[in-house]
Amino acid sequence: MLQVLEGQTLVGMELPDLQQLLGPEQPTYRARQLYDALYRKQVANLSDICTLSQGFKKQLLTKFAIGLPGVEKRFDSSDGTRRYLLRLEDNRTIEAVLMPEPGRDTICISSQVGCPVDCKFCLTALMGLERNLTAGEIVGQVLCIAHDNGLKATASQVNVVLMGMGEPLLNLENVLKANRLLTDPDGIGISQKRITVSTSGIVPKMEELGRAAVRPKLAISLNASTEEQRRKLMPITRKYHLADLMAACKAYPLRPWEKLTFEYVLLKGINDSDHDAKRVVRLVAHLNCKVNLIGLNPGPGIPYETPDPERIASFQGIIRRSVPCFIRKPRGRDIFAACGQLKRVASDIVRIT
Repeated sequence: MLQVLEGQTLVGMELPDLQQLLGPEQPTYRARQLYDALYRKQVANLSDICTLSQGFKKQLLTKFAIGLPGVEKRFDSSDGTRRYLLRLEDNRTIEAVLMPEPGRDTICISSQVGCPVDCKFCLTALMGLERNLTAGEIVGQVLCIAHDNGLKATASQVNVVLMGMGEPLLNLENVLKANRLLTDPDGIGISQKRITVSTSGIVPKMEELGRAAVRPKLAISLNASTEEQRRKLMPITRKYHLADLMAACKAYPLRPWEKLTFEYVLLKGINDSDHDAKRVVRLVAHLNCKVNLIGLNPGPGIPYETPDPERIASFQGIIRRSVPCFIRKPRGRDIFAACGQLKRVASDIVRIT
């Protein structure tokens, strides 16, 4: 007999979960067939699973949904970026973004509905936090976008970044479970080297992440060169001080192929001076890392401006003398899909037909 819990969906379940769900009455291979269909074959409808008997599929259909989010709207940018407004089972909405490039595709996904961290340069922060996403809702974003665009992780160079709505390390249990599902070679099969989680600096959770046997790469949202400056821009610094964050970065157990990534959003006249750049070098030069610079992606209600390209280039020049440093090209600004712009903006730029 199928073990049913209210509101239970299949995406988000690992193989042992499915085995428990199906119960001892089903043959042991049945859970593997279902797991293979959900994740490796990425079937979007239970009725399309050809390896299961009609009778068993009927049982599943009467009790469960696969659990993929629904595409409420899709917005297409002039640069090829796609922003998705996705509806969850409880009718809450989140956003995810596809950024196609020659030879690879990057899917930016959310870990929470909203965000509690309150960074002063981010539109998502204006929403506050509604709730954490389940592992299935995290994985479901990848499956939904892959299905909509004909992507297969095993055949395409797909990167996944948890840099959408939310602070992933405040939902770490579900993020790690989702990561296991995304990277399982018998399932979706994305390389651990192609998944990155970004944090504002939740120090105890960084330590917990580092102990996980299967984990994504780590990016730290730095955005300031002093404690005082970071407190103003990122109030979470009052709880997890800059010095403690840098100590956690130094202690973080990198794998042989891995570097830490520091992300730095540049705000005109606030944190973009040459002195700031030199202080950033002093903070990170002793670490095995790289720095990604992001010119502010503006939005309504954000009281900052984007620096001139020459200022960004000067900042980069100082840092790259000591540490690899890159300027992240903005993607999807015209549809509010760029870094820091996700706030469920639902104006009719493009409507799904």
